Amino acid sequence: MVDHDDLRRQFVEAFEGADYPINSPMELLPALPDGPGTKFESGDFSMTAMEMNTKVSGGDFPYEDVDSFVDDVMDQLEEQDLL
Repeated sequence: MVDHDDLRRQFVEAFEGADYPINSPMELLPALPDGPGTKFESGDFSMTAMEMNTKVSGGDFPYEDVDSFVDDVMDQLEEQDLL
């Protein structure tokens, strides 16, 4: 079972260092501690940033802050039953 709060915390920690506002997923890469190989794990969920980029849509760019970006990612993963 996925701990949504823990996963959200992981996303925020990984993406909060980006230079917001961001206009594309490529602008997030410098913020990731292990680049596209940064892994997010909670319960049955395990996905790298690169894998996640292929699973979620292009998003609703631009994002003004980390919370709006992470909220959108979490919503998209839930809609696809990946969480």
